[in-house]
Amino acid sequence: MSIVERLRAAGCVFAEEEAALLQEAARDAEHLEDLVRQRVDGLPLEHAVGWALFCGQRIVVTRGVFVPRHRTELLVDLATDLKPATVVDLCCGSGAVGAVLQHRLPDAVVYAADIDPVAVACARKNLTNVFEGDLFDALPAHLKGAIDVVVANVPYVPTGDIRFMPPEARDHEARVALDGGEDGLEVLRRVAAQAVAWLRPGGHLLSETSARQAPAALAAFTAAGLDAKVVTSEDTNAVVGRR
Repeated sequence: MSIVERLRAAGCVFAEEEAALLQEAARDAEHLEDLVRQRVDGLPLEHAVGWALFCGQRIVVTRGVFVPRHRTELLVDLATDLKPATVVDLCCGSGAVGAVLQHRLPDAVVYAADIDPVAVACARKNLTNVFEGDLFDALPAHLKGAIDVVVANVPYVPTGDIRFMPPEARDHEARVALDGGEDGLEVLRRVAAQAVAWLRPGGHLLSETSARQAPAALAAFTAAGLDAKVVTSEDTNAVVGRR
């Protein structure tokens, strides 16, 4: 069987495109065979080739790290429109959001943080000012009360729903990047509660959520003292809060 046929048999819808990307990433024929085998066994394509396309940019994505989703581009667009001078990509994973914002806003100072050391090491391949730690605790103290925009693509899958996720995510991405607690909003509530102290007056917190969770996420932002609204796109929902 050809590579395309093997990928198609494994359920890869875009087998031709994937085959071309795997061939581009392979160092030699032996490496190509190894990549194809792992892809057929369920390894995400992005982990196999070592990058993901996000907002038109190639973002380095190492194995075990959350693969940036196209739906998160809504958060990037919303943040870009605010023209911030200081931005934090919180729960940054690969640092995709921060990397794109740094490209779009070259005069902005962009910081990123994640609790997962593997994600932090990956994000440092995509941008500078990446810190390891639990939410805002990871950030330099001088940012407190001075941040224009926090983009927090927090984990929001309810714990009990993780078993229903596609194997590519469930088996190959860090659980800490997926698990949002019992109702999926535990991390979002913590971020909202802490954000007021870190945002400057008039600063914004942006976070992605599902349509089902949007009302509760909005309530969490409001309870934290933020003037909040839900922005809906074809693929996702974002909660936008203003201090």
